[in-house]
Amino acid sequence: MIEARFSLPLFPEQASTLAPRVDALLFFLLGVSVFFTVAIAGCLVVFAVRYRRRPGNEVAEQVHGSDRLEIAWSVIPLLLCLVMYVWGAQLYFAAASPPPNALEVTSVGKQWMWKFQHLSGPREINELHVPVGLPVKLLMTSQDVIHSLYVPAFRVKQDVLPGRYTQLWFQATRPGTYHLFCAEYCGTLHSGMIGQVVAMEPAEFQRWLAGGAGASPAASGEKLFSELGCDTCHRADAQARCPDLGGLLGRNVTLANGQTLVADEGYVRESILDPGAKLVAGYENIMPTYQGLVSEEGVLELIAYLKSLPERHP
Repeated sequence: MIEARFSLPLFPEQASTLAPRVDALLFFLLGVSVFFTVAIAGCLVVFAVRYRRRPGNEVAEQVHGSDRLEIAWSVIPLLLCLVMYVWGAQLYFAAASPPPNALEVTSVGKQWMWKFQHLSGPREINELHVPVGLPVKLLMTSQDVIHSLYVPAFRVKQDVLPGRYTQLWFQATRPGTYHLFCAEYCGTLHSGMIGQVVAMEPAEFQRWLAGGAGASPAASGEKLFSELGCDTCHRADAQARCPDLGGLLGRNVTLANGQTLVADEGYVRESILDPGAKLVAGYENIMPTYQGLVSEEGVLELIAYLKSLPERHP
């Protein structure tokens, strides 16, 4: 039998910048729902009693409608729905748009653990240390099945999918240790796929970061880039057989079919595992696939290395 490790309070504490905004919308929706539930149920009871059939009143009288009433109960709910839509859309876009200065951390979900990698080096399993007052962006993928990273106190939850990257961001507002869960059933030990986010004061976080062991993802990616022989083709000289990768992330790329796209992490991942899927204009399809040869952590390390490469100008 699987035993639950934690019990969640009805309303978890607010510990991020998004939490008060999410709660405000939730309470507004609850308030509107309760108001109309009570109003409609009250009308049902009042009308059932007042207009019940009784001696002397066997046949109901025909009541003619009111145009003003018809307009009111059509327009008022419409306006309330528009308020909910605009409010929810603003909150959605805020939650989906990490600030440009966000501290980036990569994450790989697998049955049944969370792996986190800081760009400066430290790795963590089922625990994530973050600074208070600084936005943190998680770039996430799954090694096996669909997971969902959920931090109730921060009011953030995002599916973590195999074969693609998703992201979420948050900004802790006070120090503390907060529960982290997988919110998508992912197998027999799903309930044990738990962890914690440790929010620390910035100075304390920097001390923790400095004490972490291990090479940075960019350094590990550079080593892997060389071991795989990528540097034999991806060179910056005129004889290069493959595109120059300096400053690739965020750059517009023109494909052989004439399509133009912005090179993001998903594009780089696909190019590593399925090089012929989106062939760059002017180059032949000569790159071998590394599907099954590079782990998800390895792909993220290669991406971190490419991000560290400066753009080369002729």
